[in-house]
Amino acid sequence: MDGRDQELLLKKRASSQTAQTGSAAQFSSARFSLDQLFPSPPMASLSITNSSSELPEFRSLDTSAVRLLQPLWDMIKAREGLLQSPFFPVLFSGTTYLAFCLPFMVLDFVGYRVPALRKYKIHPNFYPSAGQILLCLLHTIYQHVVFIFPATVLRWHWGPQTWPALAPGLWELLYHVTVCLLLFDAEFFVWHVLHHKVPWLYQTFHKVHHKNTSPFALATQYLSVWELSSLGFFNCLNPTLLGCHPLTTMTFNVVNIWLSVEDHCGYDFPWSTHRLVPYGWYGGVSHHDMHHRKINCNYAPYFTHWDKLLGTLSLGYPAGNPPSPAPWN
Repeated sequence: MDGRDQELLLKKRASSQTAQTGSAAQFSSARFSLDQLFPSPPMASLSITNSSSELPEFRSLDTSAVRLLQPLWDMIKAREGLLQSPFFPVLFSGTTYLAFCLPFMVLDFVGYRVPALRKYKIHPNFYPSAGQILLCLLHTIYQHVVFIFPATVLRWHWGPQTWPALAPGLWELLYHVTVCLLLFDAEFFVWHVLHHKVPWLYQTFHKVHHKNTSPFALATQYLSVWELSSLGFFNCLNPTLLGCHPLTTMTFNVVNIWLSVEDHCGYDFPWSTHRLVPYGWYGGVSHHDMHHRKINCNYAPYFTHWDKLLGTLSLGYPAGNPPSPAPWN
């Protein structure tokens, strides 16, 4: 190859490189123009701060990065070995129930010696005897040991529960607890009406609870096995349907136990729940006491809207001015 041929080859290579550079510049210019017309979304600036990024089943309603309940959840989660034990549900529910009953048991013990307390008692002349208290206590312990504990062992055998690292948001917890209470109230209302309207159901399953016509705290769980199982099923169903965080489920259980004990405690205080909820939407102890007296009214355990719709709402007696009590049928 002579010098002229080499010169021609170099010119061709230079021309080819110039063409490639021009094409790249045109492509870059076109891409720049498209980017100006259709800018990409700033995905890098987005961040996920709720617990759903870790466990989707616990959908958080609180997108705040600050978790007010996190210290409490960390303290509970540090005892995960106890929480995973098959004994925990029985110990938790039983201890919570007895702890809520204890103050009213003390009031019943000292109430007849302190006249000032009688004005808060719906049946001021009725105080449960030692035999009634012992019977209800033994009945509760028996059912927890013989029925609730085997059910928790079966649940434990299926596999441990997942415990997320993050606590629920405060608004998430309050929302889910409220919805669980409303669902429980509706479910038990239907169950309760059926077990009063169908004679066989009442005589076979529900009458045992109505043996006590003047309620006291420990009579709350004086139930048949079927009624206890039904309430337990509703209590577990609603948090599962809503995908509640474990801390929310525990909170709902505590609130549910407290409200049921308060319904049966026999005391109507100025700070009772039905006096704190406005517009008469919550029945409370006086309404449920009326149900035990008349048995054909006030079927909802907590709220009043279902009884209003069905026409079965009956106002309770004011504390200190009821009819004469009839403790046992």
